[in-house]
Amino acid sequence: MTDTFIHPQALCESPTVGARTHIAAFTHVLPQASIGANCHIGSHVLIENQVSVGDRVTVKSGVQLWDGVTLEDDVFVGPNATFTNEWLPRSPACAPLPTRVQKGASIGANATLLANLTIGQNAVVGAGSVVTQSVPPNAIVVGNPAKIVGYVNASAAQTTESVAPPEKPGTYDTTVKGVKLTRFRYVPDLRGALSAGEFERDIPFVPLRYFLVFDVPTAKTRGEHAHKQCHQFLIAVKGSVSVVADDGVHREEFLLNRPDLGVHLPPMTWGIQYRYSADAVLLVFASHYYDNADYIRDYPDFLAQVRGG
Repeated sequence: MTDTFIHPQALCESPTVGARTHIAAFTHVLPQASIGANCHIGSHVLIENQVSVGDRVTVKSGVQLWDGVTLEDDVFVGPNATFTNEWLPRSPACAPLPTRVQKGASIGANATLLANLTIGQNAVVGAGSVVTQSVPPNAIVVGNPAKIVGYVNASAAQTTESVAPPEKPGTYDTTVKGVKLTRFRYVPDLRGALSAGEFERDIPFVPLRYFLVFDVPTAKTRGEHAHKQCHQFLIAVKGSVSVVADDGVHREEFLLNRPDLGVHLPPMTWGIQYRYSADAVLLVFASHYYDNADYIRDYPDFLAQVRGG
């Protein structure tokens, strides 16, 4: 435990405490707990036996880490955040359920997390939130129950007006590799408006499949995956949908809120759709037939494949 500081009024029974970790007064660490290096554990913290804390983790005062909690590297847990580990606390046969907070995630002060959840990589849980479902990577959630309100490091949502004026159709680059916004031709008429596009011109592939997404509850998030080979092109033919595109380096959010605006997501783009309006209908053209093997559904796996070429 080189350069590790354990306050004289702390009780640390575990031999597994990394170098340069600081444990403040009145904290109790049970014998089988594991704490990594360069961590800061505040006062009045309880860390039970079946708890794993990674490197460079900060746990502020008043937090109890019950059996089954895992905090990966670079996690922040604010003061008095509450973790749970049992669905049926009165049942003698009830075993602790796991809660995993992935690398770089932050839990705000006084937040409450139900058991058996995963807080995704770099996600942010707002102060005082009650988290009842797993949180996707990079998502920002607030409220009771917690709902997604944005994504970390996604540039401000692009509106149709900020992309191009209505009279100027065309294709526009974004900050995300290969992702492009397209404004289709728009023809207003007393008999009704018309918008049209051409495959291999406006939409840069010939689709082999399409699907429609609709009747999505406002709080729900769709997508949360990438494709190895399949291209997708998204158009909100009714209502509005926010689309997040992520190439592993850059992340940008787009608001699809009219049927003459679409976004192209090429292969190896992590895509998320959320903030569906109640009347939203999302049309998606796909360049390939459905193939489950083409999906990457785990964000850390996606990052590893992107960085590995």
